[in-house]
Amino acid sequence: MLFPTFVFGAFFVVVFVVNWLTRPHPAVWKPLMLAASIVFYGWWSWRFVFLLLATIVINWVVGHYAITGSDQGRRWWVGLGVAGNLTILGVFKYWDFFAVEMSNLLEGFGISNALPVLEYTLPVGISFYTFQAMSYIIDIGRGNIREMTPLDFAVYLSFFPQLVAGPIVRASEMAPQLAARADPRHVPAAEAFGLILNGLFKKVVISSFLASEIVDGVFSDPGAHSGPEVVLAVYAYAVQIYADFSGYTDIAIGVALLLGFRFPQNFDNPYRALTLQDFWRRWHMTLSRWLRDYLYVPLGGNRKGRANTYRNLMIVMLLGGLWHGSTWNFVIWGGIHGVVLAVERLVREQRERSGAPPILPGPWGEVVRWLVTFHVVCLAWVFFRSESLTAAVEMLGAVANFDNYAGTATPLVIAVTFGALAFQFMPTDWFDELRDGFASLGWVAQGAVVGVSLVAIDVLGPTGVAPFIYFQF
Repeated sequence: MLFPTFVFGAFFVVVFVVNWLTRPHPAVWKPLMLAASIVFYGWWSWRFVFLLLATIVINWVVGHYAITGSDQGRRWWVGLGVAGNLTILGVFKYWDFFAVEMSNLLEGFGISNALPVLEYTLPVGISFYTFQAMSYIIDIGRGNIREMTPLDFAVYLSFFPQLVAGPIVRASEMAPQLAARADPRHVPAAEAFGLILNGLFKKVVISSFLASEIVDGVFSDPGAHSGPEVVLAVYAYAVQIYADFSGYTDIAIGVALLLGFRFPQNFDNPYRALTLQDFWRRWHMTLSRWLRDYLYVPLGGNRKGRANTYRNLMIVMLLGGLWHGSTWNFVIWGGIHGVVLAVERLVREQRERSGAPPILPGPWGEVVRWLVTFHVVCLAWVFFRSESLTAAVEMLGAVANFDNYAGTATPLVIAVTFGALAFQFMPTDWFDELRDGFASLGWVAQGAVVGVSLVAIDVLGPTGVAPFIYFQF
């Protein structure tokens, strides 16, 4: 069930009414919200509902025994829970990749005993709800949170606004809101509708336009396009994936707000970052914090010397790449980020120890740092978007092609691409003033603004809506 569809609109109207009618009665509200989330998830395939329910049951049971056992027993149960979650994720998402690569390796040694390829369909959102389940178990083991009731945990893990593509909400963020008695008279509707409209515009208009007008065509056949078109397509994909993914999370956060829940922010103008470290503080922020708290810090973080710090950065980013997909392209994408993060840290530490002044002080230095950071990100996006390693190399090679102009670099494509990038640098207080202005309108005027905006988005958008890019992860 896609957000920008009539089906979801009808579904949400029913859920919205039922939510506020039953919210004062948790014994009624929680089963109904769980049922609504199951319907939402089952819209893709009812087979995957059983996997989601099994994940809920297994992780609650593990968390229960972890919190009630001894210190040694707690560590054992946490380890078992993490291993179980990774096994489920591995079977559905990584087994075929491992089987193919291992079979190829064995063939190189003359061993023809190929591992079976399962060809399972990847359950929608499995990476997201598996990470949420693991965070619950780990936080239980660390003593950071209290045990949730079985029904509360089921509602938390299956809550439909964030179920299939995040943001990754932790139990410590959701449990207090489940326990609270929200008041529908105090719902930040103006903020919620602003987020939803912004997300719809980014997904339906910006992302879809760039995908159809330049990105899909150039990435499918880069040799048929000139170098400038290829470069523009890479820039356009950077905008497309941002508009697509941040658009989804904007809608998810807005929908949750209308139901009385506040999710953590997931994007903060990432393309204005001056370093790759700053980029990861702004891009998919809930995943960045998850990797930091549950992987980087347990590995030792930056507490065990420089060599181990660089090793930890590489491990985290390589595994972050694998989290996105089971191909070498995603491993290389993570590797590029890991190497540059390590280099940035090395240079910064050396300059701090020597007391050296900035190489390029002032505004021009910031411009250079931004250009370098943005182009490192774009280089990595080539591997992220390409269907194979060969296709990525072909895409990079086509940058030097100054023939075969195919006419895809139209003035409108250029304007949308660079306009979207420039929009990242807009002062945030402008948006706050716009939201406050919308909130000050009466409900009739607000309804008119929302209605006109929806019509405009529908007119500007294409026929039909493609799935969000991050549904495949």
